Amino acid sequence: MDDRAEEVRRVLEAIDAVTEGEPPEARAKRLTELLKSVGEKVRKERRDAVLEMVERGMSYRQIGDQIGVSFGRVRQIIADDPDKPAPE
Repeated sequence: MDDRAEEVRRVLEAIDAVTEGEPPEARAKRLTELLKSVGEKVRKERRDAVLEMVERGMSYRQIGDQIGVSFGRVRQIIADDPDKPAPE
């Protein structure tokens, strides 16, 4: 197993451990909070990485090819305000 797959496995196990034994209402609430905070962090980090690629002179199409999204999605990522909360 490569390092990235191992890292993902550890994160998934940590999520399981955080909610283990909780009633469904508490588990759903905790997972909703976790999803919001992780989602915001991931959005910000991805946007920062995309902006670095733009600064290095890559086109939106090149970036999209590299990260597996469309040209239009690259534009959306760049336009995304990391301080604005994600929609629920």
